[in-house]
Amino acid sequence: MIRQLPFIAAAFALVCQTPADAKVQSVSEHGFAVEESVIVKASPERVYAALGKIGAWWESAHSWSGSAAHMTLALRVGGCFCERLPKDKGRVEHGRVIFAQPGRVLRLSALLVPMQMEGVAGRLSWTLSPADGGTKVTSAYVVGGYLRMGAQQIAPLVDGVMKSQLERLKAFVETKAK
Repeated sequence: MIRQLPFIAAAFALVCQTPADAKVQSVSEHGFAVEESVIVKASPERVYAALGKIGAWWESAHSWSGSAAHMTLALRVGGCFCERLPKDKGRVEHGRVIFAQPGRVLRLSALLVPMQMEGVAGRLSWTLSPADGGTKVTSAYVVGGYLRMGAQQIAPLVDGVMKSQLERLKAFVETKAK
């Protein structure tokens, strides 16, 4: 498995395409914190409901199955951010809801790819607040523990993915979610 780590990190880097304005909040040898925000032209309640339609806006390249359509997110404490593998060949739990406040906060204990194979814990939060005729959505992901790839290396890549996912959520809510 350790021989696969450089390949996994390289593949992850290719898919991520980290933007120049990445917002890594902090990084150490033991973990990192990334945070991104966007303004969505919709009510906090509508944005919150769209979080539960994760299969419609999450990037398929960041799934185990190759299709975000196989992903679900139950908007309740204990709810699973899960994915069904093709041809019913298994399931993946990406995270579990630990805090749900409709229209305001959704927080998960989550290990996103490639953190699932590492000795870490992660918290993914979406915080919603009214702003500029819409909703300010802040996505924060904090990971701590032992990362064989190194937190310094992976943090900007993860931030790029999180920024992309937030932009996809915004586009989904503003154009498709009703």
